[in-house]
Amino acid sequence: MKSVKEIMTTDISYCTADDKISDAAVKMKDRNVGAIPICGSNQELLGMVTDRDLVIRGYANNKDGSSKVKEVMSNELHSVSPETTVQEASKLMAKKQIRRLPIVDNGKLIGIVSLGDLSLENKSNEAAGHALEEISETGKEHNNEIH
Repeated sequence: MKSVKEIMTTDISYCTADDKISDAAVKMKDRNVGAIPICGSNQELLGMVTDRDLVIRGYANNKDGSSKVKEVMSNELHSVSPETTVQEASKLMAKKQIRRLPIVDNGKLIGIVSLGDLSLENKSNEAAGHALEEISETGKEHNNEIH
């Protein structure tokens, strides 16, 4: 069975907790992504900031672009090791209602697996579809919870 290290995205752009939220927004735009990991000086994963975080926790709360990422980031994280199977990752993403799963090795961020990555993997198409269905349906109930 394939592990997430075989399908994860490794070309990751990240911000620090002290970067401005406008910096995170520009990185999202430039990379055409909806989330940016937040890392410390040794690339240890501290949190994630999503486009939704920027809107709901940032701009809707009158924070301007110079506010720090740590003011809006999600720090309740779920991550897996590179050896985690694609099937296990799909199940975790469905259960925890997350669309992007950080891959951490020895405390450092080394990749991200998204629902899109899962859908490209033939053996996980059913799992990715199930995960997306679960996230979409339950997401309606968890509008206040940000991942």
